[in-house]
Amino acid sequence: MKKADILVTLDSGYIAQLCIMLCSITTSNPDLRLNVYILHTSLDDDDIKAAESAISGFGEIIPIKVSEDEFSDAPTTDRYPHEMYFRLFASEYLPEDLERVLYLDPDVVVRKDISELFELPLGDNLIAAATHVGKTFTHLNYVRNAPQYDIHDEDKPYINSGVMIMNLRELRKLPIREDVYGFIESHKGRLFLPDQDILSGLYGSRIMILDCYKYNMTERLFLLRKDKYPWLTADWVKENSAIIHFCGRNKPWKQGYVGKFGECYFEAERAYLQKIAQAE
Repeated sequence: MKKADILVTLDSGYIAQLCIMLCSITTSNPDLRLNVYILHTSLDDDDIKAAESAISGFGEIIPIKVSEDEFSDAPTTDRYPHEMYFRLFASEYLPEDLERVLYLDPDVVVRKDISELFELPLGDNLIAAATHVGKTFTHLNYVRNAPQYDIHDEDKPYINSGVMIMNLRELRKLPIREDVYGFIESHKGRLFLPDQDILSGLYGSRIMILDCYKYNMTERLFLLRKDKYPWLTADWVKENSAIIHFCGRNKPWKQGYVGKFGECYFEAERAYLQKIAQAE
């Protein structure tokens, strides 16, 4: 089996989605041996056991508890809690001999082979991730984030941080804490999606772009571009997108969901429930 290092950061409110996400990896990538690092402040033993059940036979869960005081002064919202910042310091929390890790939000499902992500040549790039915005919004985000940061120019991408390959070897060479705290301080009141603003604003010149349609497909991306690209149909997504990301407030597990890809989530949920039932 091929080794695959995964990173997630979350609180107990997303344990159910985490389990479904992890099971979806094992279902679509049975040849991967997973090491799943969970950065958290408050998960209990039952939460960890639930995550372990999701990948039983395919790897192990490695919980890493972070101090509750971390990022106590950083901007947060109900959608963007303190846990989202932990990924920014992944290079400090994870084992020193780990050179790269695939970060995944718990609200993704993996439907196809993702093994190439663990072998992608990163060079001196710090991150590989997808962008969901075109030239206009890339420029607007540059204007909003650029002051005092010459290393970010308006041609560099604004990424979605839900799926990222993190080059830990290169990240460890940087003064991450100094960079992050400095950016937060100088951009108070202007951080819209804080972790994405920080990563794009600080390190945009060293980000490798992933295919968003394959590795970070979303409902919103589909709605905005399906008329522009006739090939981008719901059937195409179901057949070709390796990772579907249910970001934003429109979630299939919440009341009022409206979207084209809910069945992809429910399919992954059924696979997880079936696995749990068989283990009992």
